[in-house]
Amino acid sequence: MEYVPDQNARYSEVDYWDERYKTEQCYDWLGCFSKFKHLLEKHVKQEDSILTLGCGNSALSGDMYSAGYQSITNIDYSSVCISAMAAKYSDCPGLSWHHMDMRQLSFPDASFDVVLEKATLDAIMVEEKTPWEVSPKTACFMHKTLTEVSRCLKHGGRFISVSFANPFFRKRYYASTQYNWSIRTYTYGEGFLYHVYVMTKGEELSPEDAALEKKLLEDPESPTRLTTVPFADDADFLSNIGV
Repeated sequence: MEYVPDQNARYSEVDYWDERYKTEQCYDWLGCFSKFKHLLEKHVKQEDSILTLGCGNSALSGDMYSAGYQSITNIDYSSVCISAMAAKYSDCPGLSWHHMDMRQLSFPDASFDVVLEKATLDAIMVEEKTPWEVSPKTACFMHKTLTEVSRCLKHGGRFISVSFANPFFRKRYYASTQYNWSIRTYTYGEGFLYHVYVMTKGEELSPEDAALEKKLLEDPESPTRLTTVPFADDADFLSNIGV
């Protein structure tokens, strides 16, 4: 791909994305909206207030708006991206664009019915080679983000995470009583499957997920090994992570 950097670490640098967004018009990680529309429709109402984390130059919010979703707030830490997307969708009054760090959301508590991210949290993991030994920096980044997501969700609101990561790896981050949500998982795709996690605020963890949390708290350095999974041809940086 034209925009693949020579080092994975570049994916975590805002300068890389600023430069990329100056020329790249649109790119959708993990497929376009139509690929998982049938799943979103089960959990997101068209009148819901929606926050999209790390929107990038994806067509997701624009496609959702065209499909009838009326209120979508988008954030990204690249100011270049936000300026470009605000100009591109200037004729869509239901879409708003904000330069913001998802670890420090400047929205009041209980602001949104839905918080949505697609491959944004995967990008946080780009330099991690195993889910069992993530760096303190990455673990802190993930926890701060999930804490902010939970804070900004209304009671009964849904956090929807669309990810490259298998539940065996990703659930260890989501299964926590402190976020005050339940977890359901779905898949989409043909041949190569992507994963959709739906966390509902105000619901308890299932017995299985509560047991996972307990196990991780008692043995945070689980010796479970990372298994090899096939990678999609367009996975880009996602093919370099296993979490």
